[in-house]
Amino acid sequence: MNTPRVLVVKLSESFADLWDTLAADVGAEFSVSTVLSPTGTDSDLAALVLAAGGSERAALEWLDREERPRGVPLFVAGADEGRRTATQVVSSGASDYFAIPEDLEILTNALRSSVARRLEAIRRTALTSDGESSCFSEIIGESAAIRELLARAARVIDHPGTTVLIVGETGTGKELLAKAVHNGGARRSSPFVAVNCSAIPDHLVESELFGHERGAFTDAHSTKPGLFEIADGGTLFLDEIGALPSPLQAKLLRVLQDGEVRRVGGTKARKVDVRILAATNENIGEAIRSGAFREDLYYRLGVITLSLPPLRERDEDAVVIAEALLDQLSEQHGVPTPAVRPEVRRVLLEYPWPGNVRELKNAVERALLLSPPGSLDTSELLPQSDVESRDAGLIPFPASLDDITAAAASATLDLCKGNRSAAARRLRISRRRLRRLLGEEQLTA
Repeated sequence: MNTPRVLVVKLSESFADLWDTLAADVGAEFSVSTVLSPTGTDSDLAALVLAAGGSERAALEWLDREERPRGVPLFVAGADEGRRTATQVVSSGASDYFAIPEDLEILTNALRSSVARRLEAIRRTALTSDGESSCFSEIIGESAAIRELLARAARVIDHPGTTVLIVGETGTGKELLAKAVHNGGARRSSPFVAVNCSAIPDHLVESELFGHERGAFTDAHSTKPGLFEIADGGTLFLDEIGALPSPLQAKLLRVLQDGEVRRVGGTKARKVDVRILAATNENIGEAIRSGAFREDLYYRLGVITLSLPPLRERDEDAVVIAEALLDQLSEQHGVPTPAVRPEVRRVLLEYPWPGNVRELKNAVERALLLSPPGSLDTSELLPQSDVESRDAGLIPFPASLDDITAAAASATLDLCKGNRSAAARRLRISRRRLRRLLGEEQLTA
């Protein structure tokens, strides 16, 4: 397995004695260059560091000028401790800024995390090339949230009889994850059958799932097998399981317990060997309390629960996914692949993406087709209503610095739908600092 690499681009002679020590501390190979043309390949590149102590202005110019490897965090190490420099550097597209020596420990921890992520990516690539586990290759992301989810999902692949409940907001990729679990397991050569329970009229759901005999009802002109029979030996994916009518919930529970189905109008039970993967974007706990969903069915379906995080909680995955989509869509439409410039990156990270990956894909495709060839117009990335609200101005000005800061914190919290952890990450401050800015915690001397 390749060793992760950290490339140091030297913009000044500062910190020359630091890199050998850091290499030992973070477990990576360090290479130092004055240009962005290192030896090796991007596949083992864990991080890029601009060494700019005393040359912070040169770092800003470099960030504005140079194209960087996609999906690789870029850190700037400088000597200026001022907040203004850190803000300018991050606004220009860097992942973070560290004032050395004060922030040396923080830089070390950031590099350790980057190296760990790259190690995992190298491991997964090696498995894919060996044919052992390519099932998650279409699920793009490098955030801790998505890596933890995939690690959990990987552990259920080898248990083909276990039911799994996938929960997540609309557009997070629940069916994509279900297909990955199916394709990675022993049932991969058997059918994967998907059905959206909310898209079938209530009076047809039973016939769709369990089939019917000829003459069972007015339009039953011939015998029809249900989806359970069609998926026999494979996987049945029940999307939007919360929309399943109550009478059908009891019948589904019986199938899960007995492994048998009976067609509508039939008298003979048929054995089926089907793995059930279910998904919902609803609050099942609330549905149980209201009586809309059976508690016993929930426990039977949710032997294993996989929670897909929304895009707004996945750190910089919006940028990573957008870059991958740009490669695919540019080839599909026969147009040049644009770079993700700092201003585009800011929009991708600041917008909360309520429609998640599905909305992001639509936005990237729209911007790609409506922008000048080889570029992305940031105004085309967002829905028009959001562009107009931004143009209207959410931040008071002129106003005191405290009022502007508080308004920015409040606006970011609104963008993150009240999620304080996500808002704090976007503002690059602690949750406690965010609470203070929002007036939820009094400052103490």
